[in-house]
Amino acid sequence: MNWQHFPNSVNIALMTMLGLLALASTVSLALVKLKPQKDYCELRQRVRTWWWIVSVFAVALLFNRTISVWVFGIVSFLAFKEYLSLIPTRRADHRVLLWAYLAIPVQYYWVWQNWYGMFIIFIPVYMLLILPMRMVLIGETQGFLRAIGTLHWGLMITVFSLSHMAYLLVLPEAKNPVGGVAGLLIYLVFLTEINDVSQYIWGKTFGKRKIIPKVSLGKTVAGFIGGVLTTVCLAALVAPSLTPLSLYEAIAAGALIGLAGFIGDVTISALKRDLGVKDSGSILPGHGGILDRLDSLTYTAPLFFHFVYYLHY
Repeated sequence: MNWQHFPNSVNIALMTMLGLLALASTVSLALVKLKPQKDYCELRQRVRTWWWIVSVFAVALLFNRTISVWVFGIVSFLAFKEYLSLIPTRRADHRVLLWAYLAIPVQYYWVWQNWYGMFIIFIPVYMLLILPMRMVLIGETQGFLRAIGTLHWGLMITVFSLSHMAYLLVLPEAKNPVGGVAGLLIYLVFLTEINDVSQYIWGKTFGKRKIIPKVSLGKTVAGFIGGVLTTVCLAALVAPSLTPLSLYEAIAAGALIGLAGFIGDVTISALKRDLGVKDSGSILPGHGGILDRLDSLTYTAPLFFHFVYYLHY
């Protein structure tokens, strides 16, 4: 898989994504000048970080399948490492962490091998059994449930969920003659990006009523509805060029991504509120850590994957 072998629709989609990001950058600068009384710093940070994310995805797709899959493996490693830096751990937990880290290359090995059966159960089932077994052998019982629960949930969110993006790249090309596997991945990332930015813009422009103020003060009803409707419209518009989805399937996919993106965002926000931190890290320029920007994809990636897999694979 490389740039020269992408279908024309995929090349156009990549250029469109970059064009929309350029437009978003221009709009954010214009809003700052037109409405200086409002704070658009977060919007500019979101757009800058999406530049980074889209660029990484585009570069990953330039290489063969092996390199592309392992790029996502590195992303999962960084996200999991960042997650562990946030949660409180005991000295005894450190002897279990090696097993958790080893789960990352193993999970992506199943992806690379296109072994769906092991890919889908390895972390949810095998790691659910292996991690507590290792802790029991250590003989540590105090805080056992909390330690195992937080560790396994972290693997599920940062490794299992995100690895679904990589698995899109090993699905049969023939099932999506229009856009190939790259088309499905771009469709997912594009709509998640649009949903994230449009929910913020709709919320800042028209939002008054907070939707879940105890979790996120910035989320409004107008932002949520406007973002989901925007995502649904673009999902239907773009689907014929990148996916095998019918019109009604594309509308459902857009609604799914819009809703799941919102839930993923506020779930990570709830985690940070519980831990008393503003950002999950500082690795991404201008907007915190890996989890701060991949929060939406932790939900949209697995749900979109299984939606498409059920309907067409």
